[in-house]
Amino acid sequence: MTRKKVATTIYITNEQDRQLKLLSQAMGTPMAELIRLGIDHILERFKDRLPTQLGLFGEESPAPRNPKTP
Repeated sequence: MTRKKVATTIYITNEQDRQLKLLSQAMGTPMAELIRLGIDHILERFKDRLPTQLGLFGEESPAPRNPKTP
């Protein structure tokens, strides 16, 4: 599944960079994909802390985010 991506800048430690490069080479997976997988993992782990709102039919869905609000 291809998702539209947003460019962003992150700062990681030298050790994180070194290990990500090694893992990327070993797996044949781009570092950016590994970082996205890590973000997905943390979002899933803490999804109970994300704000939700009731949908039109009563189901919960993530609250919309205002991209202009940090």
